[in-house]
Amino acid sequence: MNRSEIESASRRIGAGKKAFLRQTPLWKLPGSALGIHCAEVWLKLEHLQVGGSFKARGMLNRLLANPMPDSGVIVASGGNAGIATAAAARSLGVACEVFVPEVSPEAKRARLRDLGATVVVTGASYAEAFEACVARQQQTGALMTHAYDQPEVVAGAGTLAQEIEAQGGRAPDSALVSVGGGGLIGGVAAWFEQRCRVVALEPEGAPTLFRAREAGQPVDVAVGGIAADSLGARRIGDIAWAVTQQHVKDALLLPDDAIAAAQHWLWKEMKLAVEPAAALGLAALQTGAYRPRADETVALILCGANLDPAKLA
Repeated sequence: MNRSEIESASRRIGAGKKAFLRQTPLWKLPGSALGIHCAEVWLKLEHLQVGGSFKARGMLNRLLANPMPDSGVIVASGGNAGIATAAAARSLGVACEVFVPEVSPEAKRARLRDLGATVVVTGASYAEAFEACVARQQQTGALMTHAYDQPEVVAGAGTLAQEIEAQGGRAPDSALVSVGGGGLIGGVAAWFEQRCRVVALEPEGAPTLFRAREAGQPVDVAVGGIAADSLGARRIGDIAWAVTQQHVKDALLLPDDAIAAAQHWLWKEMKLAVEPAAALGLAALQTGAYRPRADETVALILCGANLDPAKLA
């Protein structure tokens, strides 16, 4: 995965999106506005993307880059990748089947149905839903989209970093990126390379990259906690592993209570309704897990908004 592949994805998406994707805002704030001792914080409001998450970029790229069978597309997802695939499929007029684990919230399942997808709820975890999805794909021949570990999906996610740099006029000094299976950080780190300090952030209950680094290779981990529906991959993706080995030095773990506090702060103080996975960057700053320099510009990617709004009350 490299900048050339991301540029190709950007051209493909630009030519084929038919007004599907949005250029989401980049909100530049002084660090003091968030109580952070740094020069600027850039909030990339990607939760305003079609489907409510960054994943629409990669899924559209995957669909446009491959021949489409009559059976349409199929995906296993904790919710966001499925929503993105379903939205992209609807924009292209093709059928979509989504396998979700039992841990997925009903709000995400309802959204999938609203988008016209056939929803199959199976398995206690994403990994079990994925196994069932693979078996179904072998029966139907549908185009499989992976939530995070396909080149087209990771390259599509990388267009988000490309967009941040274009909107900011330069690369930020650092970018704090939430990690599940690693599609987002794989694309972001591949775009920024060494021009920006990319920091990987995971909940303590879903430490896929952190445990892989301890083991020296991707390994299966038990997952759970506040962000398991979107950051609940059991193993870091091979693409993300390779990219982060080359371009990402720091991998940090954050407790659920800090993630929840940051999520509620974003709603209370900024009126930004985001899911827990989108709050890890702010949680890292608020807890001091990541301490920026006084002159640093830090980019936070608010990566998703598929949540039950009642939980912010």
